[in-house]
Amino acid sequence: MMFNKRLFSGAFALALVSVLSVSAAQTIDAATQATLTELETRFKAADKNGDGKLTHEEAKEGMPRVADAFNHIDAEKKGFVTLEQLKAVIIKSGG
Repeated sequence: MMFNKRLFSGAFALALVSVLSVSAAQTIDAATQATLTELETRFKAADKNGDGKLTHEEAKEGMPRVADAFNHIDAEKKGFVTLEQLKAVIIKSGG
């Protein structure tokens, strides 16, 4: 019986996290969503080799504002930023 209770608790916790994730995703307003869509379009255009990573050089040529903040966004100093990192910055700043 204890196993079933733990299994139920784990399943409930997973379901709760899923609901909260969906809820958080739904709180993005239309303006922020439009900004994210534009960001994705501009990122793909700037990513010249299509590897899903924007180097500082690619950013300088195609996304100068990203290039200006590159060192802040690339906090792990990998030498590139991803679309997901840029989206996170936009969402965190409120659009």
